[in-house]
Amino acid sequence: MKEVTLGFKDAFKSPATSLDDQMESYATERVPRSQRWPAFAILLILTGNVTAMFWFTLGGQMGFLLGWPLMLIPLSYLIVVSTVLGSLIMRIASKEGLSLVLLTRGLGFGAKGSAVASFIYGINYVFYFIFEGSIVSHALSQYFGIGQNSPTASVIFALVGAAALYFAWRGMHSMNVLQRFGMPIFIGLFIVGIVMLSQGHAIVGPGQWESLTPNDPTVMWQAFSLANGQIVFQALLATDYGRFSRPQIGYRGTAGIMFGEMFMIGIVMVLGAMLAFTVYPSITQGDPVLYSTDPGFVFALVMGFLGVVFAIITQIRINVMNLYSGSLAFSNTWDAFAKKPIRRNWWMVGLLVLGIILYPINVLQYTDTFLAVTGIMTNTWIFILLADYYLCRKVFKYAPSEKIEYDEARIRNWNPCGMIAMGVAVAIGACGLAGVYPVYYASFIAMFVGPIIHIALTVGTRGRFYTVSKSAETAEV
Repeated sequence: MKEVTLGFKDAFKSPATSLDDQMESYATERVPRSQRWPAFAILLILTGNVTAMFWFTLGGQMGFLLGWPLMLIPLSYLIVVSTVLGSLIMRIASKEGLSLVLLTRGLGFGAKGSAVASFIYGINYVFYFIFEGSIVSHALSQYFGIGQNSPTASVIFALVGAAALYFAWRGMHSMNVLQRFGMPIFIGLFIVGIVMLSQGHAIVGPGQWESLTPNDPTVMWQAFSLANGQIVFQALLATDYGRFSRPQIGYRGTAGIMFGEMFMIGIVMVLGAMLAFTVYPSITQGDPVLYSTDPGFVFALVMGFLGVVFAIITQIRINVMNLYSGSLAFSNTWDAFAKKPIRRNWWMVGLLVLGIILYPINVLQYTDTFLAVTGIMTNTWIFILLADYYLCRKVFKYAPSEKIEYDEARIRNWNPCGMIAMGVAVAIGACGLAGVYPVYYASFIAMFVGPIIHIALTVGTRGRFYTVSKSAETAEV
């Protein structure tokens, strides 16, 4: 077979496809080989995630917890573990051409059982969609004096969310165009912001970053809990797009995509800490920690109206990704139980409406709690999938590791091995949230208990819950 060499421009382009396929984005089926993308094109889309305002917030929070250089420990953990997990999961997704939710059907949960994991996955995007949209509203509130919880702020949130919906409507293809031009704009405006920050404030460098609670012996665990809430989610986000990568891509290729994304995220987090420490002394209203880690407030304070524009552009880029991935999760949840499917696009509309309703809560103040919750649920789910694929299938040979089945006619509705493992692990993690033990241990305990139970149950049942029955398989053949 003749090897095809891509030109520079072609390496960042998507293959041509119909408008209908662009909108549905193969949410409930395998991505055909003809619709696979070059690795650089996928990495380009993921740069939208790199520029999320969330990373400024997380970097500031870690900085306030640990100071410099200790904040580099959980930051390095985030980058390294996310790269490893992402390379493994993305390799499976690219090989199979399936979204993670469809993979979940075959990897230990069953057709309807996967819907539970899919719903949990989708809830993540509701939070991040509101988080990013809230930052824009906060920027406008700071500049125009609009109340953050006012009806006007909710209208602003809705309008900016509608702009993100417009760009996300055609799935991967419109995102490819948006991210291609969005990154240079982000970099240019951020450089302007740093110049304006240096003119109005004394830049606080890493040597002056000190923990705000130096006598608290739990701060390192708190920072690790924040990082642990993201190690898997970033891999999941990358995999939603990685399923479009070419099947021949190896672990080096998927690891390269993940490391490229996570390294850039690490830089943004360090810059977030610098912003937070620089403006912290000048904040005299409300909670200085909350305000100095709120990028919407900070950029509007430093850059004025240009900061508002910066927040809007950045929010639209990342919320396009939140709407897209959230719609994949919810469409698969619905398809598992309903006879009549709802198109992926309308789930994005529903996600936007839900975000508008929940906007007044101001989710920024609950970031640490949310990351603990998502670490418990999402990490446990993915560690079970990896255990199923690499141990139950590849080592113990209880099911094929090629052409993973996702067809509802061929697999069980419920695989008790994955469901019980997930339920027990999440219950143990919930005990941490309830105060039975320190909450910063919860996500770590849950994500290791889950796969151990799953492997034990699969071995104990000899993998008989993967498919409907031997006779059914024979009949299909």
